[in-house]
Amino acid sequence: QVHLEESGGGLVQAGASLRLSCAASGRLMYAMGWFRQAPGKERECVAIMTHTANTFYEDSVKGRFTISRDSPRDSAKNMVYLQMNNLKLEDTAIYYCVAGFQFRTDVRYDYWGQGTQVTVSS
Repeated sequence: QVHLEESGGGLVQAGASLRLSCAASGRLMYAMGWFRQAPGKERECVAIMTHTANTFYEDSVKGRFTISRDSPRDSAKNMVYLQMNNLKLEDTAIYYCVAGFQFRTDVRYDYWGQGTQVTVSS
């Protein structure tokens, strides 16, 4: 079993930065990353990174968001981060951490976090 816990969301002004963190307890998962869901919209894949460091970014976040992973030796948790720069109003959404046994960009991930709200104001 894998438990995911996100942190780092909040309310910021357009152009600001935020860093989301996700701590994954349990086995090391091949793919970890982030989805988001804005009000009235479908959940979409934002960024994914595999254990072998292959990455995927949704087109609208390329050049602004950076995904990274870390597995500290002194911790039983695996971390995945999403550095979000130059935030735009359209980035407002609930952001979900995901983990899975294979790389994909659809919603069929094995494990999901509870979500963290990111709100960008003008």
